[in-house]
Amino acid sequence: MNSQNKIDITPHELVFKDHIRTPMYEDPRLFEEEMQKIFKKTWVWVAHESEFPEKGSFRLSQVGLEPVIVVRDRKGAIHVMVNRCRHRAATVCEVKKGKTSSFQCPYHGWGYGLDGSLRALPYPEQYGDDFDKAQHGLLKLRTESYAGMVFATFNEEAEPLVDFLGPVTKWIDLFMKQGAGYPVKVLGEHQFSVPMNWKVQLENTTDAYHFPVVHKSFLQSLDDETEEVFSFLDQGKGYVEDLGNGHSVMVMIPELVDLDDNLEAPIPERFTELARELRDEGYPDEQVRRIVRAVGGAGFNLNLFPNVSFSLAFFRVLTPVNVERTDIRHIAIGMDGGPEAANQVRLRLHEHFQGPMGFGSPDDAEVWERIQRGVKGGAELPILLNRGLVDEQPGEVGPRGHISAETGMRAAYDMWKRMMQA
Repeated sequence: MNSQNKIDITPHELVFKDHIRTPMYEDPRLFEEEMQKIFKKTWVWVAHESEFPEKGSFRLSQVGLEPVIVVRDRKGAIHVMVNRCRHRAATVCEVKKGKTSSFQCPYHGWGYGLDGSLRALPYPEQYGDDFDKAQHGLLKLRTESYAGMVFATFNEEAEPLVDFLGPVTKWIDLFMKQGAGYPVKVLGEHQFSVPMNWKVQLENTTDAYHFPVVHKSFLQSLDDETEEVFSFLDQGKGYVEDLGNGHSVMVMIPELVDLDDNLEAPIPERFTELARELRDEGYPDEQVRRIVRAVGGAGFNLNLFPNVSFSLAFFRVLTPVNVERTDIRHIAIGMDGGPEAANQVRLRLHEHFQGPMGFGSPDDAEVWERIQRGVKGGAELPILLNRGLVDEQPGEVGPRGHISAETGMRAAYDMWKRMMQA
């Protein structure tokens, strides 16, 4: 970054233990520096392996502001490559997802293999005998996966993905039990854009305090039994815990943390019809109970710094666009090879809360937008992060707080500060 674009306020002047300052949401120079120091330096989630069922399967994604292609090659390996021809910078793919045997620049016809290597170009003799195609492939990112989740980074010196995740891996394994013994797969997604800074959304998935206020209409749409399940603030059994490296977990429904536990519990009334349909299809009772329990989702939200969260029963992905705009993907997941009836119920549940006509996403987006509008006034006022400091306790890695505490937000901003000061 050019020196004259450097922000004139340092990270330690923006992030404090109990608050952050307004420029965090609206300074364009700070945003530019975040893209360099965070999104180009750490592991960023780009896709799920189930989106690449065959050789040649691909989808477009983003790492910060940089457009990338995620693709499975002929040997089955997954690559992440910058979507930019090495000749004159045109994108080599504009199709959101699909299957192909190669990528070709539409401008001058440079052709690339599924592994990003430059395979052919028209009239190569004009480049001279010393032109080396091996040096002109698509720019590739370092790529690693855990439990089907594909991450990429521009930083060749970044720690291994499993070390970056640390204790998060235990929670990812628990979340993936929603496959009920089948692999987890992507069923579909809902995409939208919100006029907000990306960190507003980073905070949201670890914020239980807003749930009974913002999502009152959702709670009123539920039957009494389900509404009781989602009354986690009143029950006081949950907690939020800092898992290190900016990651955190918010346990809302402790009895649904491990979906393999307590399978003998009564089947909730809203799933009795599904259970009956599965038994009619010949599934044994134990498997029916496991599938039905998994359909309802896990009892926690897992927030991974900087751009993905696992929220009850779906993935939420944020993509920064500019300092005041962020794209959101809500990804529905289901059972790969599992009963179609169970996957259909999961989709209906997803639509009820996360879908464009659901109760959750529109309400969340309204509040996120109002935050971005609100910071235009009273720039000297702090944005508070002090809830729950009074009774935090030591956790496995970092502090653990009340279910409504802002422990997870403080965890994310500790990591933000560390990376921005590096």
